Amino acid sequence: MASLIASFAKVGGGTLSSRMLGFVRDLTIARVFGADAASDAFFVAFKIPNFARRLFAEGALSMALVPVLNEHRQRQGLPALKSFVDDLTGTLAAALLLITGLGILAAPLLILVFAPGFGADTDQLALATTLLRLTLPYVFFVTLTALAAAVLNTYERFGVPAFTPALLNIVLISCALWLAPLLEMPILALAWGVLVAGLVQLVFQLPFLAQIGLLPRPRFKPRDPGVILVFRRLGPGVLGVSVGQISLLLDTLLASVLVTGSISWLYYSDRLMELPLGLLGVALGTVILPRLSQREAAQDPERFSETLDWALRWALLLGLPAAVGLLVLAEPVMATLFLSSEFGAEDVTRAAHSLMAYALGIPAFLAIKVLVPGYYARQDVRTPVRLALIALGVGLVVHLLVMVPMGHAGLALATALTAALNAVLLLRGLKRSGIYRRHPGWARLLGQTSLASLSMGLILHWGVGARSDWLQTNTWTQVLDLTGWILAGGLVYLMLLLITGLRPGDLSECV
Repeated sequence: MASLIASFAKVGGGTLSSRMLGFVRDLTIARVFGADAASDAFFVAFKIPNFARRLFAEGALSMALVPVLNEHRQRQGLPALKSFVDDLTGTLAAALLLITGLGILAAPLLILVFAPGFGADTDQLALATTLLRLTLPYVFFVTLTALAAAVLNTYERFGVPAFTPALLNIVLISCALWLAPLLEMPILALAWGVLVAGLVQLVFQLPFLAQIGLLPRPRFKPRDPGVILVFRRLGPGVLGVSVGQISLLLDTLLASVLVTGSISWLYYSDRLMELPLGLLGVALGTVILPRLSQREAAQDPERFSETLDWALRWALLLGLPAAVGLLVLAEPVMATLFLSSEFGAEDVTRAAHSLMAYALGIPAFLAIKVLVPGYYARQDVRTPVRLALIALGVGLVVHLLVMVPMGHAGLALATALTAALNAVLLLRGLKRSGIYRRHPGWARLLGQTSLASLSMGLILHWGVGARSDWLQTNTWTQVLDLTGWILAGGLVYLMLLLITGLRPGDLSECV
């Protein structure tokens, strides 16, 4: 059995390649399309299927499915597992076809639900509707892709599912550069790219399922007990793991009534925040869920708690400096990646403000990715849902209170605060029930990471210079300077951890 650290590195490496390509994608889109009404329309149309991707590919389906797959695998063997996968694939595919078809028919209503501000502009509403009808089938493909990934993750084959999202970025970059110039309405190229990418991602994983003898032969069996169990958990599971994603969707909804460009500013800042969340949070949550499920099946509560503690330590060690780094470097990063004739200095400043607000929530977002599997591995879907509803209720009030005085940046701040509340509630629930028992050394680790992160932040603040100097520098100088200071900041962080006494053995796998 692969070690957790090795698995984490494998998932993180695959995710890093996807996120780096994602930056190239967003840079390409920003420089080709800018931040205008058409780009706002695409980001709304893409937000809906991409929201499904984040829920299923990075959360709910895996949470609901991996414990059930582990149970079939350990107690009933490969033939029973293969039969279950066939039944689930066929039933899920049928449900997705129905949902996608209804969504295409109701596309104008969906746009008004997710971006009510578009109702005041009939041209923008019509464009967003057309784009949504092209992107919605991505929900069908990406959910089946997530099912395939959950099967592979059950066997701890993490590399392929981790790399698969990169294919979306490759296809979108290609469409922006080569298809868009050929179309009368260039923004349509991105919507076609989303549709094609969904099919490519699904097909890519099929040979790897065949290698483990689990290539599905879909059967429609909605009354299968295992299928019913997964579907019953899927609905609550979506809510339980998706507080952050629902808050981000709420940001888009409310931003549609703010000034033009607000949706695009939030989109680009969200994309930058997703680098540490995808690289660290998804990787941690992905690798510990199968292991937690195994500990639960073996009735080993001590090692179950140790696995959670290990993941939480890494979430702190990596999440706090990521938050400080993005907070300090928000404007230089935005300028380096996106500043162009289409995405001007004002756009850079506005997007940097929301990125700074989102950055405050990174440790909480990472903690949620670790804590929710602690419930789902024990097949407890009710508690995360109850806690999510509390956090979302409070978060909605905060969103409404801050959006008027702070605009789009206030929406980002409200999302960060919602995530923090959800993380606190999840941690308190695990501790009160005795599922998680904090291991010694946390106070010392918190002090070490806080001191090192603060020192790193001061170095970066001193190094990046004045805003005007940064915006007036050419792109390659920006890239070299920013890369140099990021490396310097990382080196300062690591050196201070070592000076204050942190050793690799303190964070080694103990399970």
